[in-house]
Amino acid sequence: MRSRWARPWYAATLVCVLAGVALSVYTASHTAGRFDTPTLRALNTFAFFTVQSNLLVGIAMVVLLVRPSASGIGFATLRLTALVSITVTGVVYHVALSSVFVLSGIDEFGNQLVHTAVPVLAVAGWLLFGPRRLTSARVAWLSLSYPLAWLVFTLVRGAFVHWYPYPFIDVTRIGYAGALVNCLWVAALFLGLAGVATRVDRALGTSAGTGAPTPPTSLDTTPADLGRAASPRVP
Repeated sequence: MRSRWARPWYAATLVCVLAGVALSVYTASHTAGRFDTPTLRALNTFAFFTVQSNLLVGIAMVVLLVRPSASGIGFATLRLTALVSITVTGVVYHVALSSVFVLSGIDEFGNQLVHTAVPVLAVAGWLLFGPRRLTSARVAWLSLSYPLAWLVFTLVRGAFVHWYPYPFIDVTRIGYAGALVNCLWVAALFLGLAGVATRVDRALGTSAGTGAPTPPTSLDTTPADLGRAASPRVP
């Protein structure tokens, strides 16, 4: 669904992203931690999946504000990656990590922006305003590239700096085997959400009667079909 509220919604989401990330950087730089200087602690903030997923949402919002009709496999992959990543950020935080962080005041406000407000705004904005009919099995698989790249980066970097952003991936506590098992669960969540988003996007696009390009039949898949999609094509 497109309406006059789409661009204001995208703008509000972008403002929350920028404010949340800025406050996260500020909090990290003014809180004692693994790294010695405020600058290093501020830079280390960008190693968190939460911050990166918020930035992905922010980039997608900028594109939609500048070019609301954006399409193509590059933007489609960015949009779905941002959507699934920020959903995982919200779900994992509220299910498994919220008890780990004890914050107050402006620090807690920034924390809620990146873990609650942006995920809700991003998912609701996608459901309400689209753009529709951009997802496919190929795009769903491509959306896994980012979390896999983040995982490799985090494990390699952690081996050198001896620091990991989250307990479920901290190999100094749970070992590589435990961390990889946890990551497999998260990867399954990613793929499942990407598959669900693909199906929902198709259904919403059909019900709304959008004029967006319709993928070929081979890409009209359900989440269960994703695992059987060997080499799908896009227009």
